Amino acid sequence: MNLRTWRKLVNATMLTVTGVCTVTTVAALFLILGLLIYHGASSLSLHFFTELPKPTGESGGGMANAIVGSAQIVGIAALIGIPIGFIAGIYLSEYEDKRFASVVRYVADLLNGVPSIIVGILAWALVVLPFRHFSALAGSVALSVMLIPIVTRQTEQFLREVPLALREGALALGASKWKMIVTVAVPAGSKGILTGMILGVARIAGESAPLLFTALGNQFWGGLSEPTSSLPVMIYQRATSPYEDWNQQAWAAGLVLIGMVLTANILARMVLARGVSVPRG
Repeated sequence: MNLRTWRKLVNATMLTVTGVCTVTTVAALFLILGLLIYHGASSLSLHFFTELPKPTGESGGGMANAIVGSAQIVGIAALIGIPIGFIAGIYLSEYEDKRFASVVRYVADLLNGVPSIIVGILAWALVVLPFRHFSALAGSVALSVMLIPIVTRQTEQFLREVPLALREGALALGASKWKMIVTVAVPAGSKGILTGMILGVARIAGESAPLLFTALGNQFWGGLSEPTSSLPVMIYQRATSPYEDWNQQAWAAGLVLIGMVLTANILARMVLARGVSVPRG
């Protein structure tokens, strides 16, 4: 076997392997979607989105409280986590102190790898125990802890991709550093930063372990200072129950949740596809 034939054989083999791995990856997503649609689509109706869960043993009902609860918990988590992560990302990119910045960056990467159940235990110890009750706010705190490092690293990454010439031009024209950041650097990387924020929110929206320790759950409407239901927790409770109707509702809730996550991901890809914006003036 000559060298040319060997190279063709290796190329064909690697092409086949990469193709099989790619198809397997895509097939996993379609398998999940297919199972959710097959088992859950039949349980989706207007009542599912507008009614409260029925008591044990009664068929029907919906998950309106869980849908609203998820939106409430994730929304407050975003209000807490996004500003903190955004400002921390600006510091790492624009005001970097080599020693302290390396520690912040390491901590952010470490937090990204911490299991969500550990974050739930932390929020339980810091928020639930002192106030002696579960609440939506405690759930939001737990999810915000997971969101902050994601937004921090994404903000830093996209700000570092802004051309240095833009910064130098603004400073040469007499702008102070903070004004250069606000009017030049951040607008130039805004699309990438927004994409990171959207993906971060989508990431925490499907977490159930932290909410089991903090928001717990509720069969009725919950408030900020009360136990509050959420879609991930309802999916867990319904899927592990012995009732067929509850199992079907778990599939339907899973379909709604993954639909929300996919929508967020598609929106992020659409924003990112437009590229890094460069201010013109």
